[in-house]
Amino acid sequence: MTTPAAVDLLLIEDDSAAVELTKRAFERAHVTNPIATAADGAEALDFIYGTGSHAERADAPPLKAIFLDLKLPKVSGLEVLARLKSNERTRAIPVVVLTASAEAPDVQAAYRLGANSYLVKPMDFEKFAEAIRLAGLYWLVVNKPPL
Repeated sequence: MTTPAAVDLLLIEDDSAAVELTKRAFERAHVTNPIATAADGAEALDFIYGTGSHAERADAPPLKAIFLDLKLPKVSGLEVLARLKSNERTRAIPVVVLTASAEAPDVQAAYRLGANSYLVKPMDFEKFAEAIRLAGLYWLVVNKPPL
């Protein structure tokens, strides 16, 4: 059995342009942690729990952070969040909601389900890059996760 590649951060986003912008923002912020992506909620859950097409990850170390869009195909971002926070194995992984929705019901639902942070994607790339830089710095460098 091969050991899965170490991944620190999972970006769950169905828009390929948003994935590229986010990766570029992380690179620009000198975030060098290994990043994986999932294009829908079902793929994200398989990746996180090492099931389905990601069965090789069953024994992978836990992620350091998850950046989660809310509007996802197959399994919604809120459902992914609910499953993560209701599972003892994944409850402590910081989840940063990164979405275009600034709607109060979405913000309230995300925090009620256990989101650690909620960022609205700014339309301007410079502001977006700064938001990603700050979030990445905090969750991957500054934050002290449980042992």
